Amino acid sequence: MSQSVKLVSLATSVPPYVIEQRDAAAAAHRGFSERFGDFERLARVFESSGIRRRYAVRPLEWYFEPLGWPERSEAYLDGAVQLFIDAATKALDSAEIGAAEIDTVVTISSTGIATPSLDARVASRMGFRADIERVPVFGLGCAGGVSGLSIASRLAQSRPGSTVLLVAIELCTLAFRLDELTKANIVATALFGDGAAACVLRAGEDGIAAVEMSGQHTWPDTLDIMGWSIDRQGFGVIFDRAIPPFAEAHMAPAIAGILDRAGLGMTDIDRFACHPGGTKVITALERALALGQGALDHERTILAEYGNMSAPTALFVLERVIQGGLPSRTLLTAMGPGFTASCVSLKKAA
Repeated sequence: MSQSVKLVSLATSVPPYVIEQRDAAAAAHRGFSERFGDFERLARVFESSGIRRRYAVRPLEWYFEPLGWPERSEAYLDGAVQLFIDAATKALDSAEIGAAEIDTVVTISSTGIATPSLDARVASRMGFRADIERVPVFGLGCAGGVSGLSIASRLAQSRPGSTVLLVAIELCTLAFRLDELTKANIVATALFGDGAAACVLRAGEDGIAAVEMSGQHTWPDTLDIMGWSIDRQGFGVIFDRAIPPFAEAHMAPAIAGILDRAGLGMTDIDRFACHPGGTKVITALERALALGQGALDHERTILAEYGNMSAPTALFVLERVIQGGLPSRTLLTAMGPGFTASCVSLKKAA
């Protein structure tokens, strides 16, 4: 019988610059109010978002400079490398192992392009072995943290005794655009922040929790819900459909189907740990999953303190759940471009 994969450690990290929501709102007013006719009505999202502050790899004034691909790419490589090292080092220290003990590293990021990939750029500073296997993954967006945990756990399962490091890094603020006078772009400036999370996984070892199962559900004809548009200025955010009503209508059946394939039901889950895409998304998920208003308390706290950091955000939530006392079975969930729901079930270690 194969040994279960354990989550051995989980750590998070944010960049140095703090953006208070009131300052972000003032900056958006400065950048858009005279050029976007419906700005004042749309600007209410800064207050209704449930976000108090976020973190960024550059100070607020930097975003008012002329920015194209070169400037954004330089900021991405600089910021992502540092966040990788910070989050990964914390996770390794928590697991009480060194970087040379890592056999495989899975790197999740969809907010910048790096070739050589981020894992290669940090290899010497981290102290990775020359024979480490690198698995960089692009394009998973907000579902990346959960899907990345699934990928990393299956790689650990395939080679019992091997140690896998997962690092999810997103620098969403680098997609803030003053040239795009769209509702989606302005809403993005109210929601998104930067951050990273890292996990160590190993089969057969003691740990925080066992990765019990994972699964995904992709809805047909939904490519327009979320993603990037790309031009010479960089990435531009796409929100072409209202995500909260979609989540309320479709998430529960999708999750039920994923659980059913593993022989589980909704009532077997003690705690749903969800990616907090926004305060309306959190409320929609509580309704969809029949959890009761306020049940997703850690999700609201993470959203308030960090904003939506895309892929790492669900792992920030999981960290809070662990700190608060992990229940017997937790289902980590997120939605992302595709449009896809991703789930990982975690059983508390005995």
